[in-house]
Amino acid sequence: MTPPSRVRLGSERLIASGSLKGKRVGIVSNPASVDAGFRHVVRAIAEEPGVTLAAIFGPQHGYRADVQDNMIETAHAQDPARGVPVYSLYSETREPTAEMLKGLDVLVIDLQDVGARIYTFIYTMANCLRGSRKHGVPVIVTDRPNPIGGETIGGPMLLRGFESFVGQFPIPLRHGMTIAELARYFNEAFDIGADLTVVQMEGWQRKMFYEETGLPWVMPSPNVPTVDTTVVYPGAVLFEGTNISEGRGTTRPFELVGAPWVNAEALAARLQAYDLPGVHFRPVVFEPTFQKHARQACGGCQIHVLNRQEFRPVETAVALLVEIRAQNPTAFQWREPPYEYEHTKLPFDILAGSSELRQQVEAGLPARTIFYSWMQEHDRFRTQRAPFLLYT
Repeated sequence: MTPPSRVRLGSERLIASGSLKGKRVGIVSNPASVDAGFRHVVRAIAEEPGVTLAAIFGPQHGYRADVQDNMIETAHAQDPARGVPVYSLYSETREPTAEMLKGLDVLVIDLQDVGARIYTFIYTMANCLRGSRKHGVPVIVTDRPNPIGGETIGGPMLLRGFESFVGQFPIPLRHGMTIAELARYFNEAFDIGADLTVVQMEGWQRKMFYEETGLPWVMPSPNVPTVDTTVVYPGAVLFEGTNISEGRGTTRPFELVGAPWVNAEALAARLQAYDLPGVHFRPVVFEPTFQKHARQACGGCQIHVLNRQEFRPVETAVALLVEIRAQNPTAFQWREPPYEYEHTKLPFDILAGSSELRQQVEAGLPARTIFYSWMQEHDRFRTQRAPFLLYT
């Protein structure tokens, strides 16, 4: 079997260009910020002749991604190997302050996104663009692959009034863009106005899933351990807004979905009858070790993706949601706030991007009717994003 041609990352191209020479550099990164040889971008910048690594910034879960659960803030620290400050952008501030940016000639952002609107790394990036504009620091975003490709989009759009730290801009749940494409889109279409440079990848194609890039996979956050997780994540993450376990506390987060009152066999049979593309629902009973329903047996399904090109994660999750709720409407509940710094709106609504999906489910609309309601929004988004795409 011929190995895939390797994609060359934006970070590799930036460092090879020599354009950081003579500059004091801040870097936004985490453990997934590695090159093809597992060399971390912080190490690469620190070892580059004539370049001064002056500050490190970490997103949610921390620069070292050692904070397991979500919504746990991380503290500022110091990097013991290099003696530079490590600033948390998931702390009392989500935007870099003047003090954090003081003395920097440039802020480099090298983060691995997962292709879903609610993944907070893209809003840490947007907040860095805002902070850097305010304080006069140029930004470089080095591009990385969207692990689930750049062709397919899916799910409802975020509507005005439902902005939060899991959704700042009107994009669909599965957006089909790379992090540098999103940087251009956010910066220009939504008037952030930072001094932004993006460094493209070489060899990446929109049809690629991550394994086709020839690059090593390092989990970007503790509950996204594999590329398989990213494939189901844009839909299964909606269960964070309910009392249904999304599989946190198991070895297959976001692939296992269920609750103590769910009849697994009956649920799987109902879901198989949908004949959804590229997926099989296997009845399971699982026991989370932490988070929702810890140490309780949960009936549910494992989402087995049979064909990634055909699989539609958001439609799959909505079908699961409709059928689990139908089994026991009394036991099922929407999660109450607070959630990700939002203290008023329901967590499910800010995840879905509006109250519309929740209201459709509560009204008993068939899952397929819900799917079709997104189509017109997708056409508009394709047109809006087109000028900011870097790869054809």
